[in-house]
Amino acid sequence: MPPLIPNQNTLSHPDPFFSVRVRMDNLSPPLVGVCAGYELTEWRCNQLASHLIEWLPEFALTDTEREAIRDHNAIARVAQAARSIYTSDKWQRRGEPGELLLHAIIRQVFETVPAISKYYFKDSANDTVKGFDSVHIIASDAELQLWLGEVKFYNEIGRAITDVVTELQAHTQRDYLRGEFASINNKIDDNGRHAARLKKLLHRNTSLDEIFDAVCIPVLLTYDSPTIENHTAVTADFQRAFEQEVLRHRDTFAAKALPTNLKIHLFLLPLKSKAELMQRFDEKLKACQAIA
Repeated sequence: MPPLIPNQNTLSHPDPFFSVRVRMDNLSPPLVGVCAGYELTEWRCNQLASHLIEWLPEFALTDTEREAIRDHNAIARVAQAARSIYTSDKWQRRGEPGELLLHAIIRQVFETVPAISKYYFKDSANDTVKGFDSVHIIASDAELQLWLGEVKFYNEIGRAITDVVTELQAHTQRDYLRGEFASINNKIDDNGRHAARLKKLLHRNTSLDEIFDAVCIPVLLTYDSPTIENHTAVTADFQRAFEQEVLRHRDTFAAKALPTNLKIHLFLLPLKSKAELMQRFDEKLKACQAIA
């Protein structure tokens, strides 16, 4: 994939939260290791959950709906976005926070722009959204890159790697991709940024060879990390341990039978406790759902 070109049509978004501790664009696949950091010796779990809530309107609403937000309807729109994620009390195994994490991280690090909101089209709040976990673009006058994300919001890195590799192999087959491209095309907001260019790229008459040249798959894996658990502040020792840990997991991932017809970019987010983050997120999500 050519070097990334800064997006000329970036959207306003929440202030950056994640710290990029490791970034190695020269590797294949490239690696970005991010973390939430610490505050007063505590892992910033609650702050991370709050940050994810800030992304809800962009994540769950269409371009047209977001652009229509005004003082009089802002609260109702936030509640609408929150209710579209899930309303179930069986929240422990929900994967939506992982999709929000991927959305926030690639928006912050690479200034991608969401192409569609798959959550807007859910028939029921508790349905599981199928297909790729994010559909973003990076656009310039000369180039359109399509970022189709995969997430494993897990507490164990070995299982996350195994499961995402299986999914990557399935999701990069011709028939699956054609079906997914057709689904994405049907969901593009005609008033959205670069809608016409994206529809042309994903049209059934466009060769997959041409599409593949424009596609990147950002893969986000989370896991409960000994490094995050065993430290209470960002120090030189922490940085060394963090880098060693994420590089070891990247090497394990890279040694798998990865698809070769599409570009993959690996993102690792070590957590202190996935279960604690899930609980904090659920509490905040339910509070948003109740405001209107």
